[in-house]
Amino acid sequence: MTAVRLADLIGVLDAAYPPRLAESWDSVGLVCGDPDDTVAKVMFAVDATAAVVDEAIEWGAQALVVHHPLLLRGVDTVAADTPKGALLHRLIRSGCALFTAHTNADSADPGVSDALAHTIGLTVTGPLDPKPLGAVDEWVVMVPRAHTEQVRTALFAAGAGATGKYRDASWSVPGIGQFRPVQGSAPALGTVNELHIVEEDRLEMIAAPAARPALLDALRAAHPYEEPAFHVTERAKLPSGLGIGRVGELATPKTLREFTARVRATLPATTWGVRAAGDPERVIRTVAVCGGAGDSFLGTVARLGVDAYVTADLRHHPADEHLRAGGPALIDAAHWATEFPWCAQAQGVVRAALPEVATRVSTIRTDPWTLGAADC
Repeated sequence: MTAVRLADLIGVLDAAYPPRLAESWDSVGLVCGDPDDTVAKVMFAVDATAAVVDEAIEWGAQALVVHHPLLLRGVDTVAADTPKGALLHRLIRSGCALFTAHTNADSADPGVSDALAHTIGLTVTGPLDPKPLGAVDEWVVMVPRAHTEQVRTALFAAGAGATGKYRDASWSVPGIGQFRPVQGSAPALGTVNELHIVEEDRLEMIAAPAARPALLDALRAAHPYEEPAFHVTERAKLPSGLGIGRVGELATPKTLREFTARVRATLPATTWGVRAAGDPERVIRTVAVCGGAGDSFLGTVARLGVDAYVTADLRHHPADEHLRAGGPALIDAAHWATEFPWCAQAQGVVRAALPEVATRVSTIRTDPWTLGAADC
């Protein structure tokens, strides 16, 4: 077992669950811990409860990675005599960092709902509520051929030319440019009031919109012309595999009764259990899933025309109205149970990238419900 920097662990998790995917109201990332500290053991859980923190400390973890934020809403104290403050103080004193991947893990590909879909036996076909690919600018610059490489290099250094796992990507084609400098200009080539013809390259590359100021400065500094010829266009929003929830298919159709039994058998047991709404003999082929509370997507699953929807925290009136309107069958499981499969997914991400680090998934049930009528 070899230690790595906490910053390395954060880099791996941020790559798998990009913070930019988090909803605007969310709080994700490092909650406590020093990125320069070393990490040899990492534990994963849905919630940072007192019992989970106890387990992490007893095992000797230097990092606890959870799904639900401990500090989601604004606080003005983390004093040790407050419930959440007490947990943070224990973690800090024990040298254990706390890291959260919440709605960014929900929307990642793969993410929370992929883990849920896989657990209950679905083949994923796409997101339930897709997020478009991030905006990308295309820069097109006309450069006199003798200066093409100079301008290309400057734009790369300022942040252009990155796409996926590739860097320094560009395209160019030769052409003929012309311009007529007018009175008051100071042309690098040509003469005032005379038409000038020059061999140029059309240089194209992409960049993030946030890089526009830096790229513009770099272009003007590297380009030989007083007024560089260029334009910038933003790519249209394109669909992606990112987004909340997933839609999938069963390898073999099942009745709602059979499929509900499968969901119950494959998800971890809770007092809440698993319940379904709809005709028990309805044939289920296509299924939408959303780890965690998903009743805000009832309208979406109805429009998609799937046969069933698996999620958590469904409420009486929205569920009843959904079914009255002819929506798909509903399967309601405990919130914690629908998100617990993500822990193994996140563990796999870290194991693949940092095999020298020991990992562990907490099996402590952090579902808050502890007693059902059948237990009385």
